[in-house]
Amino acid sequence: MPFKMEQLISLGILLMIIGFLIVFFGMLMGTKEPASKAKVAVGGFIGPIPFGFGNDRNLLWFVTILSIVLFLVWIFFSFRFMKQIW
Repeated sequence: MPFKMEQLISLGILLMIIGFLIVFFGMLMGTKEPASKAKVAVGGFIGPIPFGFGNDRNLLWFVTILSIVLFLVWIFFSFRFMKQIW
């Protein structure tokens, strides 16, 4: 049973609100240490080319692989919906 567009938009907005709340409460309940050893990595795409930045090699690999998997899922669903339109 495919989702209707209104349901997908509502689900997306709900996920964004949940994400903001997680970040907000994470900042409030953060560490009390003056200098923490936080590991950070950010990834994304420029066209079909994945990229990533981070200060931990393992976390960077994880984010890059996650970006590739999400890109492949996006491609899969794009072709699936395009087939329904045509």
